[in-house]
Amino acid sequence: MWRQRQARRYLTGQALSLLGDSALWLAGGIWVKTLTGSDTAAALTFVCFTAPALLAPLAGLLVDRLPRRPLLIAANLAGTAVLAPLLLVRDRGDVWLIYAVMALYGLLNVVIAPAQSALLTVLLPPDLLADANATLRTVQQGLRILAPLAGAGLFTLVGGPAVAALDMATFLAAAACTAAVHVAEPRPAAPDRRLGAGFRFLFTAPALRRLTVAAAVCTLAFGAGEATVYAVIGQGLHRPPEFAGVVQTLQGLGAIAGGLYSVSAIRRLGEIRAAAAGFALLAASTLLLTTPWLPSVLAGQAGAGAALVGIVIAVITLLQRRAPRQLQGRVYAAFELCTTGPQTAGLATGAALIAILDYRLVLLGAAAGLLLSAALLRRVPPYDAAMERITVTDAGITVTSVVEPVLSMHGKEMRPAATVVSDLPWDEIAGVSLDPAGLTVDLTYGEYLEIHPDADGYAEAVSALTNAGRLI
Repeated sequence: MWRQRQARRYLTGQALSLLGDSALWLAGGIWVKTLTGSDTAAALTFVCFTAPALLAPLAGLLVDRLPRRPLLIAANLAGTAVLAPLLLVRDRGDVWLIYAVMALYGLLNVVIAPAQSALLTVLLPPDLLADANATLRTVQQGLRILAPLAGAGLFTLVGGPAVAALDMATFLAAAACTAAVHVAEPRPAAPDRRLGAGFRFLFTAPALRRLTVAAAVCTLAFGAGEATVYAVIGQGLHRPPEFAGVVQTLQGLGAIAGGLYSVSAIRRLGEIRAAAAGFALLAASTLLLTTPWLPSVLAGQAGAGAALVGIVIAVITLLQRRAPRQLQGRVYAAFELCTTGPQTAGLATGAALIAILDYRLVLLGAAAGLLLSAALLRRVPPYDAAMERITVTDAGITVTSVVEPVLSMHGKEMRPAATVVSDLPWDEIAGVSLDPAGLTVDLTYGEYLEIHPDADGYAEAVSALTNAGRLI
């Protein structure tokens, strides 16, 4: 992957942007706390940053309607402008500026994340998507360890405006690196303008539906367990709250290890089985947190970090491979909403339960939920169940697909598998385009077919189309 100049430029820019994001996200709360002396006021900083996540479906639709590279360039340049008011913050009366900036900052993040994912599917061939996702997540987790130093340390030394200036510089660097990437983005084949198209796609395909439900159960359970972090430190280990910094560092180190190992796991197991293994590892790591033994707790935190990153990389890679290019933004946003909502509910539930129950019972319940999420993926095939064959003849194009069966959540077959043969004469074909995601056959009546590079006869079909001058 790193041999490709375009990929190097793009991933370097995104890594620089992550550095600025990590520093400001932490420094914002410290800044408000310093100006007001209020923990509640500081917590509102994070609320302002995360609240725009509710607009994820709209952001996904925007990503699907516009070319992703120009959108990312514009979003990064807008980030520089959005942060500029922070340079004017001087005293308690300017705290509203920090809140406003963090809300706009969160909105930009909601747009950048799906656009970044969608552009990768055009920039790289499918077999390198896992490598790119692993690189970005590993960098992100490494920065999670450095964030207290970069954010809190820089704030202490030179103040909040300097942290904002650093993030502004990283936004400019990300925009410059993205502008230096030269990629021909294919035109939308038959644009679907429905806001809920991403949710429909997730819940129509049986494998993706099961994965989405399993991920929602996982984030609900993980959120409940996450609420016990200070109880584990105080009641279990008898350490002060500041020990949370050590815990966070171990989780970050585990996440780096998970990111480095995830690519080989995906190639050996497939995305779905890799995600299921991550759910099981997360359950085992949660059980380790119930003990009062320090090495066990630290191992649990490291295991949780590795599991979480492995799950995220596997899921994002699968969505990138399976979602049509005109739905990439909305599918990413829909999945994000399906998982962040349960995680927030889990945090609230866990916080309420530890007030009346032993924290270890909450962790045992969380582990049970995580095992359930792994069990939900037990009968899902590890790779795409739909097999394709494409044939190009003088009369047109023939595509043969074996459509996977529809299964209930209990594994009962609701609709059997079926073989579908599409004979497309040349006079019904408006054009055929080729990109790293595969072939797209646009039809004169507004529909289209997408052919994955793994389809039988794919190389022969591309060669025949090229020789006949039919690729656009």
